[in-house]
Amino acid sequence: MTALTIFLGIMGPWQIAIVVALVLLLFGGRKIPELMKGLGTGIREFKDATKSEEDDKIEEKK
Repeated sequence: MTALTIFLGIMGPWQIAIVVALVLLLFGGRKIPELMKGLGTGIREFKDATKSEEDDKIEEKK
C-alpha cells in the first residue's frame, strides 16, 4: 500500500468537505486561484528542470 492509498482510505467525503471549507475560510475565494496558479507554475518548472536533466544525461552517454 502506498502512502496516498492509506491517506485517502482514512479520509471520507465529510472530512474532505471540511478541509475544503477550512481552506476557503482561511484564504478566501479570491486568493485560491492565485495559489493554484502558483502551484501549477511550480509544477511546470519542476517538470521542465527534470526533463532537461534527463536530456543532459542522454547527451552525455552518446
